[in-house]
Amino acid sequence: MRRWLSLVLSMSFVFSAIFIVSDTQKVTVEAAGNLNKVNFTSDVVYQIVVDRFVDGNTSNNPSGALFSSGCTNLRKYCGGDWQGIINKINDGYLTDMGVTAIWISQPVENVFSVMNDASGSTSYHGYWARDFKKPNPFFGTLSDFQRLVDAAHAKGIKVIIDFAPNHTSPASETNPSYMENGRLYDNGTLLGGYTNDANMYFHHNGGTTFSSLEDGIYRNLFDLADLNHQNPVIDRYLKDAVKMWIDMGIDGIRMDAVKHMPFGWQKSLMDEIDNYRPVFTFGEWFLSENEVDANNHYFANESGMSLLDFRFGQKLRQVLRNNSDNWHGFNQMIQDTASAYDEVLDQVTFIDNHDMDRFMIDGGDPRKVDMALAVLLTSRGVPNIYYGTEQYMTGNGDPNNRKMMSSFNKNTRAYQVIQKLSSLRRNNPALAYGDTEQRWINGDVYVYERQFGKDVVLVAVNRSSSSNYSITGLFTALPAGTYTDQLGGLLDGNTIQVGSNGSVNAFDLGPGEVGVWAYSATESTPIIGHVGPMMGQVGHQVTIDGEGFGTNTGTVKFGTTAANVVSWSNNQIVVAVPNVSPGKYNITVQSSSGQTSAAYDNFEVLTNDQVSVRFVVNNATTNLGQNIYIVGNVYELGNWDTSKAIGPMFNQVVYSYPTWYIDVSVPEGKTIEFKFIKKDSQGNVTWESGSNHVYTTPTNTTGKIIVDWQN
Repeated sequence: MRRWLSLVLSMSFVFSAIFIVSDTQKVTVEAAGNLNKVNFTSDVVYQIVVDRFVDGNTSNNPSGALFSSGCTNLRKYCGGDWQGIINKINDGYLTDMGVTAIWISQPVENVFSVMNDASGSTSYHGYWARDFKKPNPFFGTLSDFQRLVDAAHAKGIKVIIDFAPNHTSPASETNPSYMENGRLYDNGTLLGGYTNDANMYFHHNGGTTFSSLEDGIYRNLFDLADLNHQNPVIDRYLKDAVKMWIDMGIDGIRMDAVKHMPFGWQKSLMDEIDNYRPVFTFGEWFLSENEVDANNHYFANESGMSLLDFRFGQKLRQVLRNNSDNWHGFNQMIQDTASAYDEVLDQVTFIDNHDMDRFMIDGGDPRKVDMALAVLLTSRGVPNIYYGTEQYMTGNGDPNNRKMMSSFNKNTRAYQVIQKLSSLRRNNPALAYGDTEQRWINGDVYVYERQFGKDVVLVAVNRSSSSNYSITGLFTALPAGTYTDQLGGLLDGNTIQVGSNGSVNAFDLGPGEVGVWAYSATESTPIIGHVGPMMGQVGHQVTIDGEGFGTNTGTVKFGTTAANVVSWSNNQIVVAVPNVSPGKYNITVQSSSGQTSAAYDNFEVLTNDQVSVRFVVNNATTNLGQNIYIVGNVYELGNWDTSKAIGPMFNQVVYSYPTWYIDVSVPEGKTIEFKFIKKDSQGNVTWESGSNHVYTTPTNTTGKIIVDWQN
């Protein structure tokens, strides 16, 4: 998020306690973390591969070739289920660790077939769906799922489900007997399969080579039957399925393979969710080491969805696991992503997951895991911990990175690091909302500070296994005083002294040492920390979290227009989007005493309910370096501003050059006018001639319009 506070601490008294926060502030922050479905910034997420966690009910285990007793074949089901998760919620393993949200495998019914490969692979992972409206019976019943949600909520834990609307299951164009051949069911009723797909529920363009964004969207991901989201039946089916799971009380959705689905359709999906019951939603867009993709940033900023922060995860792994980069590279990533992502605080950070080698290496130093967790839990973003990382589980590649949970030992140092820093994250808003500033750095040492108003957290990390460093010339926003390590010396952190001018007395940072020092105080002026969701329509409710709002109702403005206040407290405000024109707006809070916050920018107001429409233009020839874009008379098409035109359009897979196409989220039931333009890399624009194209968009379904380029 691009918001910027110019608050300076001018406190000159000596502060000699570890960490102070008023009772009111602490309770409010914790309550917001437990109840807020659109703000996860103070949460700690724990990712669970359901089948590999705990077998809580052996009666729902599959039989025969689907099951591996003792989990000796990691391609089979091993028995983990929702009851197993309930058991670990109720026995305190998760709550004692400080987990406030769980991300679980896709809960929907998956194929029952066994693949004819060397391992006899199964759908234990949850990504081979057959019916998005029924539960996976090997995880439990819908009643079991509801009990899981209720048990989690009773302990203040949010529930995030994985959801994979890109595809169904492995399929073959020529062999209908290949597994279940991608067949899709609607609550038990067969809709269709991949072979002889007369209704065009699926794409039939072959497998992607990952050569371009278009190729990845409109071709199959490996051998998985790729759903055609522009098909009206598929569009409505998937949106209804999402709402069914939202009705079960879930708090968030992790959307699989967002890079491989049409952006326009996904924005219409997010509008459907926000219009129904907003929940925090983040997508998977895989990035390799050192990969930077402008399309990734565009998606995060324009889709209404956050992303798994692969730039963060890959870079931290390079620094602390692979030793292929140092803290200078990490700090540069922190700066670059703060600029690239409008809402960097909503991107979900991690050090490993089910698609990567585990962070812990066989025979490796567990201290590296401890350091990585400390950085993860004190950095910007929503931290996600992969199950078993706290037990130093190892495993390279799928399926070795998805072994059965090894133990539930609460005494590992990693478990205790998570425990202590999750508490700090809940209680000090600097970790939820603060900007990041590098305070001292070399290749081995990184000292950084998170600050939000008067709340400050200072972190020092030495990745070296042998070198001791003397930290001199360090300055901080911490007030003058003595500060004790928030980790209690778990990673050898010591006490530091801060002078009246913010200077820190010189101290040694030993090999593998991590120190965390914190301060918090009540804020008297309004500061916005988070707004969610960041996309909506007039009348939609929006939650604003922060500090210093006051207890008496003040004013919230979108641009210059005041919003209707639904509720108001010192740390959280709920408002309805006012009657403003579609576009992006800065949000400000003015307290009842007349103090105004800094602006929180880029809230997007849509025209009305959104639908996905495919725009196709024939005979649009271009010169080298030119691409085709679409621009029109509604906000979603740029309001005739060519700098905001949608594109570049595609011309290789569904249609071929000189025909171009793109799927765009546009307002439903509205007569729109539009034209196509040619734009080169320098931004030079050539308009098509003739009258504007006119099209009335459909209501509650997808649409398509095909026109010719007007010379």
